[in-house]
Amino acid sequence: MNTFYADPGPRRGLAAWMMSTDHKRIGIMYLAALLLFFSIGALLGVLIRLNLISPGTFVQAHNYNRLFTIHGIIMIFLFIIPGIPASFGNFFLPLHIGARDVAFPRINRLSWWLYLAGAVVVLESLFFGGGPLDTGWTFYAPYSIQTRTNVSMAVFGVFILGFSSILTGLNFITTIHRLRAPGMTWHRMPLFAWTLYATGWVQLLATPTIAITLLLVILERFFGLGFFDPSKGGDPLLFEHLFWIYSHPAVYIMVLPAMGIISEVVPVFARKVIFGYRVVAYSALAIASVGYLVWGHHMFTSGMSDTARVVFSFFTFLVAVPSGMKVFNWLGTLYKGSIRLDAPLLFALSFIFLFSVGGLTGLIQSAVATNLHLHSTYWIVAHFHYVMFGGMGFSFLAALHYWFPKMFGRMYRERPAKIGWLVFFLGFNILYFSMFILGYNGMPRRYYDYPPQYFTGQLVSTIGSWVLAAGLIIIFRNLIVAFYRGPKAPDNPWGGSTLEWQVPSPPPRENFEEIPVITRGPYLFE
Repeated sequence: MNTFYADPGPRRGLAAWMMSTDHKRIGIMYLAALLLFFSIGALLGVLIRLNLISPGTFVQAHNYNRLFTIHGIIMIFLFIIPGIPASFGNFFLPLHIGARDVAFPRINRLSWWLYLAGAVVVLESLFFGGGPLDTGWTFYAPYSIQTRTNVSMAVFGVFILGFSSILTGLNFITTIHRLRAPGMTWHRMPLFAWTLYATGWVQLLATPTIAITLLLVILERFFGLGFFDPSKGGDPLLFEHLFWIYSHPAVYIMVLPAMGIISEVVPVFARKVIFGYRVVAYSALAIASVGYLVWGHHMFTSGMSDTARVVFSFFTFLVAVPSGMKVFNWLGTLYKGSIRLDAPLLFALSFIFLFSVGGLTGLIQSAVATNLHLHSTYWIVAHFHYVMFGGMGFSFLAALHYWFPKMFGRMYRERPAKIGWLVFFLGFNILYFSMFILGYNGMPRRYYDYPPQYFTGQLVSTIGSWVLAAGLIIIFRNLIVAFYRGPKAPDNPWGGSTLEWQVPSPPPRENFEEIPVITRGPYLFE
């Protein structure tokens, strides 16, 4: 497998990969790092659940705070936010639009180095200068100002990761504008490219906000400047506003590419042209645009005027409209299709169901009256994971199974893939749906211990984490075996019609012998 995507030149081994400007190699390096961090984050999540069926047996209260903070930081900043754009976006965007590489190959390599450097700094913060931080992954002030744990190093690592995200977004926007193949108009682009385009603008415009905010935290910790600490005249609500001005658009950095993947998988396995192509494409831009205007719903209990609450509630309901359009169009594509129920489609269908649950429960939270009751309960934890893990996680696995033959030139076994999907899907719902019930009954989130009436729900949720972990083990064992011993993949095992399926598996160094001329849309099946 080491001969894949060989760069010309004298370098060999790890140096050849780290110095490569080939978008496919960079995508694979991102994928390997993302899966490593996901595995660490998932293991920490299982440890959190173990503690919650017997508080104090595995970790004490302060270490519990550190444990869920590390879990959140790794999952959000090292896996979910960079996940799909950095790995599958890097690998397939040039292939989808008929280009030989991204617009700025060296900047693409720099974004990978920055991601790696940021990850190293974040992980080093766990072992130096007071140890793992205990603020929660949101770094809320004044906790992040007053704690003696190593907040400064961790947020500096996230700051570096932000630059990686900005460069990736800039590269994708420029690539789509400048490097589309002859004849590939905007309305002939694959929908995955549309979602990467919308995501790129969010990365470019929203990420500087969190970068500046985290720098202010570092300056306050080192020099006591008093931006967010109320004892020095600062305002902790300012931190919340700045954090969520970035972090809610960041939800769409995670979810929009996931929607693009579903828009690729569903037509292929339904053997139909996507229903409402332009609606799906423009709804991605609508989600990205309106997503900038809804951050205040995270702060309904923090203190704001009734007028502001009504406005933010309205925009939160509004952003659900283009999301609902996408779900309608996916279902319309499946209707009366010649459906082939293989593993990629099973993960895609799971995404549609789980993301719909997450979206509908989000609408419940969008109403001010119900939000005041549900805020900071396990309901929020469940909603968050249905959107983030149920959304990005299942779409990530759909993409991995869909494009695995193209990326690595090997086929995996279908039966273990389906068994792994079923176990994973059941475990996910056992784990997180029970949290909706716990939250509805008033169980607060982030608590190390709890009253006895919540024990049954916590036990069911923990058992679900074991089932989920078993599903992941089955899934990744099957893919690892296929990577080393799977049968050779044909160039187009699924009968796809987009450009990546028209080149060998895996693709050659510069993708195409000749740049293709596009004469039709991307989803026309024989």
